[in-house]
Amino acid sequence: MTRRARASGAVALGFLAGLPLAWPAAGQAAGDIVVVRIETAKGDITAEIYVDAAPVTAENFLAYLADGLFDRGRFYRSVRMDNQPNDSVRIEVIQAGVDRSMRARLRAAIPLERTRDTGLSHVDGALSMARGGPDSARASFFICINDQPSLNFGGHRNPDGQGFAVFGQVVEGMDVVRDIQTGTVDGQQLVESVVIERVRRVAG
Repeated sequence: MTRRARASGAVALGFLAGLPLAWPAAGQAAGDIVVVRIETAKGDITAEIYVDAAPVTAENFLAYLADGLFDRGRFYRSVRMDNQPNDSVRIEVIQAGVDRSMRARLRAAIPLERTRDTGLSHVDGALSMARGGPDSARASFFICINDQPSLNFGGHRNPDGQGFAVFGQVVEGMDVVRDIQTGTVDGQQLVESVVIERVRRVAG
């Protein structure tokens, strides 16, 4: 997918918010973009949310953000090459979820927006929704470390081959993502989960 420049108003808004100008990563979508900042105990992660390309998934994430359900949530899982002994297809991601006390406020599961249809891809820094079966994602999301094509439609990480729904891209703070990934784990669970202090919308 070719890159398209943002509208001049969005560029100006990025300057006003004090953000670096960040174009969508190669292979990711341009268009209607919301910028969010995930503030964690280990540092901040800034990401673009692609409302045009993945409207259902993006709006679901932004609705949880608006309700404050990610505040006091946690990054609780680190999947690395050395802790997947039973997986023939290995990936590298960190996974986060809402504050456990807020689970009663979770919304209904959303339809799966396949990468085949959105044109987005599980590249380094992609934000995507965790799920069991298709159309089961709710609030848990993950961030890719390095490119993870096996998570795209047709990939074999999930036996159903439907892939996972990318809806955003880290544009600043991959050092924080990688730091979280290196935390001590028990299996794939972080022994000391990383608190999400808040997630806020900063542009768009």
